[in-house]
Amino acid sequence: MAKNRRGATRVVSSDPMHDFMPYIMGNRTENEALLNATFDMSNVVSYLEKRNSENPEFKFTIFHIVVAALAKTVYLRPHLNRYIAGHRCYQRDEITFTFTAKSKMTDKGGEFITILKAEDDGTSLVDQIHDKICNEVYKVRSTSNDENLTDGTSKMMALFNKIPRPVLRWVIRLLNWLNYHDWLPQSIIDIDPYQSTVFISNLGSIKMEASYHHLINWGLNSIFVLANRMHKQPLFHEDGSYEMVDQMSFGFTIDERIADGFYFAKSLALFKNILAHPELLEDPISKPINDYISEENWFE
Repeated sequence: MAKNRRGATRVVSSDPMHDFMPYIMGNRTENEALLNATFDMSNVVSYLEKRNSENPEFKFTIFHIVVAALAKTVYLRPHLNRYIAGHRCYQRDEITFTFTAKSKMTDKGGEFITILKAEDDGTSLVDQIHDKICNEVYKVRSTSNDENLTDGTSKMMALFNKIPRPVLRWVIRLLNWLNYHDWLPQSIIDIDPYQSTVFISNLGSIKMEASYHHLINWGLNSIFVLANRMHKQPLFHEDGSYEMVDQMSFGFTIDERIADGFYFAKSLALFKNILAHPELLEDPISKPINDYISEENWFE
């Protein structure tokens, strides 16, 4: 009988190799698959201009679209919402994201961890993500004293840091053992950023680019996404001509044990197509996209 974990269902494959892989392939950081891709963001830019002309006070940003597109991709490609724990594969019940926000764009500005859930509540997905991110960022940047805005994760780490170093090493071993057996206290799970589906770093907000960020063996996070800054690049056509368009590169670091290469490639193709049709993000997360993009055309 398959044993589930809190918030997840065990995945039992018909392929014995799939179930055996977690025993022979080491831990998460030893199974990193690195995927890099650059996508045309012209339609996203046009969409943002339209939406922001309607709502200039609380503007939509590239980051809102990217997070919503990732949420839609994960919903439609559920293997991306899996993780390995206790040498077994599990499917999450919810789609969650972790990102960091700075209170001020200065060296002394505090950095705070935010965890949000993409919900199937029947509302517009992009509006839901926009409102949730705006609320979190507003709370961070409207507080003048960083010490009064310490997030739950930082408070937890500050508490652990009071433990003597030799003892803390054993405490972390104990917590990893508890996580292996799904006995970790819920109070820790709720504020642990590495329990999320996707940890995303918005490098574009600090005018930076990178192609890789490691995973971590702590927690259950299987996907780390780098969203780089957008800039003009040449887009070449089959006849050799080109045009300068807004493009954005992404770095995806994925635990390769949760799916195979073809599944990842098809998921990236879907993500690309969603960015090319941002208007579909105005539908609920669960609405099919066949009216916009047929599955046969994902790779085009």
